[in-house]
Amino acid sequence: MKNPEKPLWETLLKPFFQTFLIDDAELARLSEMIDWEAGRSRFGQADFQYPEYYQTQNFHGIEGGYLTKTAALTYDPITRYVLPPNEDWVRQALIDRIGGQPRRILDLGCGTGSMTLMLKKRFSEATVCGLDLSPEMLTIANYKAQQAGLNIDWRQGKAEKTPFVPHSFDLITIALLFHELPPVISQAVLKECFRLLIPGGQILVLDGNQKSLRQSDWLTNIFEEPYIQDYAQESVDAWLGNAQFEAVQSDDVWWVHQVSQGMKPTPIRESNFSTLENRNEIFVPAI
Repeated sequence: MKNPEKPLWETLLKPFFQTFLIDDAELARLSEMIDWEAGRSRFGQADFQYPEYYQTQNFHGIEGGYLTKTAALTYDPITRYVLPPNEDWVRQALIDRIGGQPRRILDLGCGTGSMTLMLKKRFSEATVCGLDLSPEMLTIANYKAQQAGLNIDWRQGKAEKTPFVPHSFDLITIALLFHELPPVISQAVLKECFRLLIPGGQILVLDGNQKSLRQSDWLTNIFEEPYIQDYAQESVDAWLGNAQFEAVQSDDVWWVHQVSQGMKPTPIRESNFSTLENRNEIFVPAI
């Protein structure tokens, strides 16, 4: 589905990126080194039903969105320039807010795995899983993990309806996903995260700064992002609260981005209290 008017990305920035910032020869060499057929066979489920919000939209001016080799190959080179001031610094802002030593980590909407790889490098003893809708993006992610010598479990799936049983993870991360989803789906994703986390588990969300996006309409028109204006009008903090998370807060990251976090409450047991009078002194174990 194409938008009636071409965004600034399509008319100006895309030609600039393709001419000056993207090395087509390097991408062609990378494409030749990857076994795309094996990737689609491994990560693409034959009976998988792609959600309508995903398969009927273009993203970043690419026909067919993320279900193409072109999207998978160009995602990293483009993202490097559109996460100011530095992609690694922005992603590190999420890593720095992780509490404790998580042992089971899920990265939802992992894309080409940039955040997933950072999580595995930071918590080398943890089991790390990256989940995404696109077999092509997962194929790139798997190639990057192999090149880095990292053992990561890659899965195709919907973030709002995962195949995992309750209490499967103690940390869930979501990076640069919510601005690409209808708000109702983003809220469904957070409810799914609540189901998947253990009590005391942590959720961290990195995405565009909603306050800044509301004040800068031109930013939402640069790229072909069909849901970003709806995202800008909402509040991730409110979504987290509605999903029953506690200790919710969002921090600005370089004005353009934000990191939001929350914790799944820990049930309070009767044995935690010596008397009925001291119920106000609640002890919550660290994450």
